[in-house]
Amino acid sequence: MTQSETAPGTTNRPVAPWRIGVDVGGTFTDLVLADANGQAWVAKVPSVPSDPSAGVLSAVQRIAVDLGLPKSEILSQCSLFVHGSTIATNTMLEGKGAKVGLITTEGFRDTIEIRRGLRSDQWNHREPYAPVLVPRYLRRSVAGRIDADGSEHEPLDLSPVAGILDDFKEQGVEAIAIALMNSFVDDRHEEELAQAIDEQWVTRSAQVSPLMGEYERSSTAVVNAALSPRIVKYLRSLDAELKAEGLSRPILLVQSNGGAASVDQLANKPVNLLLSGPAAAVGALNLYRRSVDKAGVPEEDKGNLISMEIGGTSCDVLLMSNGEVATRDDVDIAGYHVSTPAIDIHTIGAGGGTIAGVDDAGLLFVGPEGAGADPGPACYGAGGTLPTVTDAHLVLGRLRPGKSAGGTLDLDLDAAREAIDTHVAQKLGMSVEDAAAGIIELVEQHLLSAVEHISIERGFSPRRFTLVAAGGAGPMHGGSVAAGLGCARVHVPRDAGALCAIGMLHADVRQDFTRFLLGSLDELTSDTVIGGFDSLREQAVTVMAKEGFTDSEIALTYELELHHPGQLWSIRVPVDGGDFNPNAIRTAFEDEYRRLYGHAQDEGTIMISS
Repeated sequence: MTQSETAPGTTNRPVAPWRIGVDVGGTFTDLVLADANGQAWVAKVPSVPSDPSAGVLSAVQRIAVDLGLPKSEILSQCSLFVHGSTIATNTMLEGKGAKVGLITTEGFRDTIEIRRGLRSDQWNHREPYAPVLVPRYLRRSVAGRIDADGSEHEPLDLSPVAGILDDFKEQGVEAIAIALMNSFVDDRHEEELAQAIDEQWVTRSAQVSPLMGEYERSSTAVVNAALSPRIVKYLRSLDAELKAEGLSRPILLVQSNGGAASVDQLANKPVNLLLSGPAAAVGALNLYRRSVDKAGVPEEDKGNLISMEIGGTSCDVLLMSNGEVATRDDVDIAGYHVSTPAIDIHTIGAGGGTIAGVDDAGLLFVGPEGAGADPGPACYGAGGTLPTVTDAHLVLGRLRPGKSAGGTLDLDLDAAREAIDTHVAQKLGMSVEDAAAGIIELVEQHLLSAVEHISIERGFSPRRFTLVAAGGAGPMHGGSVAAGLGCARVHVPRDAGALCAIGMLHADVRQDFTRFLLGSLDELTSDTVIGGFDSLREQAVTVMAKEGFTDSEIALTYELELHHPGQLWSIRVPVDGGDFNPNAIRTAFEDEYRRLYGHAQDEGTIMISS
């Protein structure tokens, strides 16, 4: 095992200016402060689910106490404050989003309920779909139609809008989503409708997801509208609170794509924060790969890492191949489909706070339910009575009773034993120790399956990868999971419990821009494709300039989404410098297709979708 490059915490005074990364998880809030000399200090405090900003401020206060500095100085000397949070994800999981009204093209208001007909578990016909975010009485439509080629088939009829808005107001609608047919080709009707509505929380589908796919685009717009009031108010409130405490610059937020952006840039697209916390692991992997590659890794395996971050609530797994992390354009959160750029992360309900028990059939289960930060595992002594993975580790001697997590927790061995004995051991007729060992063995099978999903099922052999065991519980499971996968190496970062907070300090400011483009690779002209890239380049430079970057500081990458005719899913292929070389693009697509599916349609027709 190798050590990370993060400097160990010390009691010495940090050298200004410093950078701060704060990750708000479901159980703990982690803060990392890195000073001008590269030294790092870590603070870990319990999260406050009812008020995530309280956890952030508590972490700042904790690091101030640890360093013997006033909180105002901690913030005033901060040159970069990056924040990642699960608040957007939790808003969807807990059903606490705003009440949304949806306006669609006449005849298409039920698209959001019909969906694609796909289930997360295709073999379980009893599994219900997620509740529809917008009930039918709040789904309205207007006449007007844009054709698939972008021409106006029927003018937009705005006459019903006033009545629709009156009905929405009477029903207590807090946000409005607009999703009109073919707006990804030409969004003039959506713009006209948004101007006529003139409300604060209005989301246009072409603004948040300018991609083909009526349902996905509509669903993304609805989710964005549901998130907007709560998330934007939270971000602006946190920004104001930190400024009042002494922070002299705006905070940055980690997006689902692994990059950071300002509050102003995300105010219209809070949907981009759905994977905010876990996606920050990309920055940490970019840091750790240097240490791993120097530790005798074979040349062909350099840049190959699998991150397994096990926190208190969940386990997030992502894969880096040859120094690149895969991205995707679809995210499924609580059964709701979102079409927005995101890191390819697989998450399961397996963490230190995951609850264990015995089901009605007399079988041991672990997860996916968790004890969360309140009340937490039984050993926390905060009112929890159900056994968790953390309780099992404590019973097996993998954790020491007493003070833990920098003194914020006092682990009670007797409470852990009682919980496991009552809810597992007695029901299975075994000792407390055997029951605890069974809990650990079962949760590690879940972890093994999660890593196989992100590696083997994506066409990668885990044997060529180094497993990064991170998160508060990751190092205790890394060895067993690596052995099951056949990984030859395990990398345990020095501050493993603060992986995402560390990653935030190494996250690039990033924006993704997409434009619809449909046609055959062999038929589209070079001028058409390059012209599309030029248009996106202009947008990117304009937005990044608002973030304070000059042209020389901006790095641009170009990609095409390709598929064979009749296929629903596309494959991203990089395009060097935005130049259009059909032969090179075809070769890259066929190579990736063959890696993913084991075969390729040589010389088959390839379609461009964006």
